[in-house]
Amino acid sequence: MNIGHLTRIKTIDNSSNYLIGRISREIGNLTMLKEIELGSNNFEGPIPYEIGYLPNLEKLWLGQNNLNGHIPSSIFNMSTITGLYLGLNQLSGSLPADIGLALPKLEKFGVGMNLLSGVIPKSISNASKLRILDLGSNSFSGFIPSTLCLLTNLEVLSFRINNLTIDTSTPEVNIFSCLPNLRNLRILAFSGNPLNTELSISFSNFSASLQNLYLANCSLRGNIPSDIGNLSSLIVLGLQFNQLSGPIPSSMGRLHNLQGVSMFDNTLQGYILDELCQLEKLFGLYLGGNQLSGSVPSCMGNLTASLRLLYLESNLLNSTIPSALWGLTDILELDLSSNSLIGPLSGGVGNLKVATYIDVSYNQLFGSVPSSIGSLVSLVSLSLAHNNLEGPIPSSFATCLGLEKLDLSGNSFTGVIPKSLEALSYLKHLNLSFNKLQGEIPSGGPFKNFSAESFVSNHGLCGGSQFQVPPCKRKTSISILKYVIPGILSAMLLATSIIWMLMLRRKKNETAAAHIILMPQVLRRRVSYQELLCATDGFNESNLLGIGAFGSVYKGTFPDEIDVAIKVFNLDLEGAFASFEVECEMLSNVRHRNLVKVISCCSQIDFKGLVLNYMPNGSLEKWLHSQNSSLDLVQRLDIMIDVASALEYLHHDCEVPIVHCDLKPSNILLDNDMVAHVADFGIAKLLGGGDSMTQTMTLATIGYIAPEYGMEGIVTRRGDVYSFGIVVMETFTRRKPTDEIFIGEMRLSQWVANHLVANAIVDVVDATLLGTEEDHEFVSKRECLSSIMRLAVACSAESPEERINMQEVVAML
Repeated sequence: MNIGHLTRIKTIDNSSNYLIGRISREIGNLTMLKEIELGSNNFEGPIPYEIGYLPNLEKLWLGQNNLNGHIPSSIFNMSTITGLYLGLNQLSGSLPADIGLALPKLEKFGVGMNLLSGVIPKSISNASKLRILDLGSNSFSGFIPSTLCLLTNLEVLSFRINNLTIDTSTPEVNIFSCLPNLRNLRILAFSGNPLNTELSISFSNFSASLQNLYLANCSLRGNIPSDIGNLSSLIVLGLQFNQLSGPIPSSMGRLHNLQGVSMFDNTLQGYILDELCQLEKLFGLYLGGNQLSGSVPSCMGNLTASLRLLYLESNLLNSTIPSALWGLTDILELDLSSNSLIGPLSGGVGNLKVATYIDVSYNQLFGSVPSSIGSLVSLVSLSLAHNNLEGPIPSSFATCLGLEKLDLSGNSFTGVIPKSLEALSYLKHLNLSFNKLQGEIPSGGPFKNFSAESFVSNHGLCGGSQFQVPPCKRKTSISILKYVIPGILSAMLLATSIIWMLMLRRKKNETAAAHIILMPQVLRRRVSYQELLCATDGFNESNLLGIGAFGSVYKGTFPDEIDVAIKVFNLDLEGAFASFEVECEMLSNVRHRNLVKVISCCSQIDFKGLVLNYMPNGSLEKWLHSQNSSLDLVQRLDIMIDVASALEYLHHDCEVPIVHCDLKPSNILLDNDMVAHVADFGIAKLLGGGDSMTQTMTLATIGYIAPEYGMEGIVTRRGDVYSFGIVVMETFTRRKPTDEIFIGEMRLSQWVANHLVANAIVDVVDATLLGTEEDHEFVSKRECLSSIMRLAVACSAESPEERINMQEVVAML
């Protein structure tokens, strides 16, 4: 159909699709149009000049496409326009000198992330209704006009990453001096411009509504204004990559809404003030690369509820690491490197069980490394390099299964390299150089991939030629043999005498000790059946977490107070043994932050069990269908992103693609931080690569099965995509695919699709996600949920060929 014939249409909304080609010039014939929303597609070519002829157009949204060329001058003469967003394209040229005069009703103007250049016209201040002005990530140059301060309705002002400067010839009338006039300003972003001036802002009369202040990488000099504490609504402060000096103002302690502080790579002096500990919502503190001195404030340990990222590296800090810092049990990243910290590394470091990154290198720490270091089960990167640490390398490192980087270089470690480190199958970077280690370098696990650089200047080491160390000598001299041989003969006689006794008791003892199957390249920690009994209080029902198709899952606690989930297979059920073998094979060869990690497994004739990471927040099913649990919109979206990331990894990043085959909310588990982990690989299948398929007679769960799987047993990656689409729909509607309202031909996917077509998505999504229509975020929430449901429908298409893949899903989410 020719779009030019739709002469009575008032709104076009085809945003967030996969539309391609050029925007038709016929659109200029639709004179009744008030809104055009074609953002987030793949349109290319120029913007049609004819759009500027539409006499009633109020909103033009063409952002996030591949449009190029100049912005048609006709668009800048549309006196009715209130919202104009053309960001994330490849548009070039400059803005007209009379832009503010020609667009008197303009409220939102966004052209960020294009190729625009030239100066910012002073006339823009005549668009007095402007609330949002985003010119970021272009090539604008010249002065930032101080006339912008006449736009008293401005809420967002973003000029980040351009070539703009400030007119310092008349400091009393430049942009910094007049910013207090903008009483409604919420976001101010000048980062990435060569302002090359002093930070001469007075915050005394500044807008109390300012939430985000971005002045990073602006060549700013001078002190941070002492009255910055007046910005009572401030949430994020970005002043990094400047030449700011002087102390951190004590007034910052009054910024009780502050969540992110980034002031690294300046020349700040003085102490890290205790006042920062009053920021009870502080999530990330970045003060690295300055000249701060004194100690790390012990009161930082009080921020347990909020602080997750702490970077104090490359300063002049001294004294010991305060013991209270090890009380930040939920911290994710900690960097104290390149200071002058002294004292031993406390055993309290083992409290940081969820930390993924710890760096205390280039300090003056001494003593031995505590064995509690093995409690850091989430650790990905650890550096203790260039200190004065000594003693043996703890074998407990072997329980840090996710470790990818370990740097212990430049210390005085002695003894042998623990063979248990061979269990660190994901270890990619190991540096043990410049120590006093001796003995044989292990050759298994990740050591097969290390070079001589990992072991330089440890003169007592021996091993394989690839490590450029001497071969290990084996003592086989006659003098030794004459003592060894009689001992061997005696042992053989003793062994012969007891073998007969053991054979008689063999049946009795066959089940007395468990045979541990150690996951290939996962863990060398031996767990016996007796330990599992103790950990679960004899598999007591009070520790039962749930019952699945092939067995039960219990919560267990080992003596070192590590909680785990123990999956016990019911071997009386047909398929249970095969399910155990499949999970062993799958989980031992995959690793992703959104997959449940296997710790070990125990196998004997009448017992099969897996030891897995414990997920304290249970399953997604519990959160969706329990009256006592609730998830908001962002939480549900984050969970779906986690699940999609896991499936993308299984489908596209594994050497042999893996199909889960049974994705559903009860198999999606949530950890302490509500991060989702896909579990239960009992019927998963390995594919031969590409889009190859396999067939199976093992059925997954009704309602989540792709049509081709349920009817013919055909397994492809597209089957998981279908299941994912159903899970997305259930997550945002809280309707199970087996709900009683779905009878006959009506299914959950068809129900959602029908309401999408009718533009009635409000009638299907969980009402708690939207609020009332009076809510100022109601429309944006509705649009967000519509986009999510369109994605879910694209996943659950009847034909496998019509479904998108998980790489596309992750990108869209």
